[in-house]
Amino acid sequence: MLFESAQKWMVENSEIPDDYYCSNSAVFQSRLIKLQEELGRTTDKELGQTFPLIVAIAGEIGNNSFDHNLGNWPNVPGIFFAYDLEGKEIILADRGQGILTTLKRSRPDLTDDAEALRVAFTEIISGRAPEVRGNGLKFVKEVVRANQFYLKFQTGNASLELKQGERDLVVNKTESIFRGCLAQIKF
Repeated sequence: MLFESAQKWMVENSEIPDDYYCSNSAVFQSRLIKLQEELGRTTDKELGQTFPLIVAIAGEIGNNSFDHNLGNWPNVPGIFFAYDLEGKEIILADRGQGILTTLKRSRPDLTDDAEALRVAFTEIISGRAPEVRGNGLKFVKEVVRANQFYLKFQTGNASLELKQGERDLVVNKTESIFRGCLAQIKF
C-alpha cells in the first residue's frame, strides 16, 4: 500500500499525505530518528541486531534526495518517507532530478537512466563534483547483499532489485517513467 501511494505520487503527481511528506532534511532526520527509536524497541532478536543498518540505508537514500537536489528541485521539493514496521517496509521517493541528471555533471557520457543507475550502484562517482564522494549507494548495495533485506530502486525508466546474496546487478527498463527516485526497502 505504501509503495503504491509513493508510486502514484511520483507518476500521477497526486497529493502526498502530510504524515509521509518531509519538506526538508531536518524533517527527514527527525522522522528517521523516530524510525530508529521504534525499531530499537523491537523484541525481534534478528531485527534488533540489524536495525542500525536499516536506518543507515534509509538515511543514505533519503539524504541523497536532499543533497543532490538542493536548489535544483524541478518539481515538489522534499521527499515521501513512510514505513510500516509490521509489514517490515520502508518507502522513500523524491520528484527531483533523478540519477541520470545528477551524474551527468561528473560523467557527461552517460546516455540513459539504466546506465546511470548501474554506475550509481557500482562506481565511485559523485554528482557533486569536485567533491570526493560517491560511496553511498555502493554501501546500500553491500548492506542489502549481506543481510536479509530487499531493495527495489527506480529512477527515470530504469529499476533494479537487490536481495541477500545476489552478486549480479541487473538493471531493467520500466514501463512507468518519472523524474526522481523511488526506493522500497524490505527487512
